Amino acid sequence: MGFAENSQNLLSRIANGNGHGEDSPYFDGWKAYDNDPFHPTDNPNGVIQMGLAENQLSFDLVVDWIKRHPEASICTNQGVNDFMELALFQDYHGLSTFREAIAKFMGKIRGGKATFDPDHVVMSGGATGAAETIAFCLADAGDAFLVPSPYYPAFSRDFGWRTGVKLIPIVCESSNNFRITITALEAAYQKAQEADIRVKGLLINNPSNPLGTVLDKDTLRSLVKFINEKNIHLVCDEIYAATVFEKPDFVSISEVVEETKECNRDLIHVLSSLSKDMGLPGFRVGIIYSYNKSVVNCARKMSSFGLVSTQTQHFVASLLSDDEFVDRFLSESSKRLAKRHNMLTRGLKEVGIGSLKSNAGLFFWMDLRSLLKEPTLGAEMSLWRVIINDVKLNVSPGSSFQCSEAGWFRVCFANMDDETVEIALGRIRKFVALQVKDNNSSESPPLAKKPRWMNNLRVSFSRRCEEIIMTPRMMSPHSPMPHSPLVRTRT
Repeated sequence: MGFAENSQNLLSRIANGNGHGEDSPYFDGWKAYDNDPFHPTDNPNGVIQMGLAENQLSFDLVVDWIKRHPEASICTNQGVNDFMELALFQDYHGLSTFREAIAKFMGKIRGGKATFDPDHVVMSGGATGAAETIAFCLADAGDAFLVPSPYYPAFSRDFGWRTGVKLIPIVCESSNNFRITITALEAAYQKAQEADIRVKGLLINNPSNPLGTVLDKDTLRSLVKFINEKNIHLVCDEIYAATVFEKPDFVSISEVVEETKECNRDLIHVLSSLSKDMGLPGFRVGIIYSYNKSVVNCARKMSSFGLVSTQTQHFVASLLSDDEFVDRFLSESSKRLAKRHNMLTRGLKEVGIGSLKSNAGLFFWMDLRSLLKEPTLGAEMSLWRVIINDVKLNVSPGSSFQCSEAGWFRVCFANMDDETVEIALGRIRKFVALQVKDNNSSESPPLAKKPRWMNNLRVSFSRRCEEIIMTPRMMSPHSPMPHSPLVRTRT
């Protein structure tokens, strides 16, 4: 037995496995960007990062608040008197001021149409930790959650890597704008029953990542009715609640719960965060809000493995308790998101590229079906490689999101400045113009040299690559793992 094999036997199945998800085009694009990052002067031909759902458009508002409120930080002369209290041991309940501020903020971004009890607020190390914790509380290994597709690729990691919980897609289609239907929901549930898989819950993402759409009240009511009839849980990931920038307004599951007398509240759980709404992913503030006291009790104990630092809690409590600031931030952020969304989608429309109509999130669902040589997964991946290697844009292919139709791509728009957006649009215009020219050149000489991106469309996939494509994975953008065979970036 070799040394490497012996070392492998010494580790757990999780350590030896690939459940965290290292092989996916979703993050191969991130690696392509890391190897060749765009910079307006130092590397103007580099890859532009359009695969990162980060809200950087309103940082200046937060920075301005910090300058005017130095007492919010224990690392300043004005706030250092709170240092000792915050540096000493704190239990998993969290600071009462933090939980009160979070509860108030959750109500505010839902238009005051729902109220939240601070005693039901459970903190976690980011939305990732919150998702895993709720999975541990509600399901056992081998159990499953139903989830409408397309859905966020990291759900597989967050809900299933360490818990052993499965995700079963509910197939949604472009014919009705990817809306979830009870027919599709029942079909997924029956499929699980036939496979002898115990369904413990329904997981929804509202507003949707990657679609950028919101669920209406009637749909939410139908979902509540469904889970009540099946006696399963409803987990609502609402981390993009404050990113709605156009009508229709966001409707939280909490609003429906407060209006529906027949609802079993013990089955309803909400995930929240400050990563998207406030653009603070580095603060790692994840929230579980459950109407079930037993779940709150269990989740709070489990949060010991991923608490939010008291220094962060203290700062967040101060920030979110400033009503004037929060109101201004939410209003201005909405305007800036709308402006950026329109800037990109209109620019694409000018060159014949459409997208799903959306009004929320930090991204939109781009429709490139017309650019596929055939409506297959392989054709989508070939096109994606061209976009990464030649157009030098990191956009995420729909197959990473378990989309049932080839040709859709998620495009993030809030993590760059206007100048970079214009450069990205310029690259897309050139790419589309090349394709139109090629399509119109039917009388070209047989030996005419084709555009470089056309050569890249002829890609053969190994069996391993096909397995990678069909399995959504997730990893850190700075993972030391080698590049997947799906993409080889030029440097």
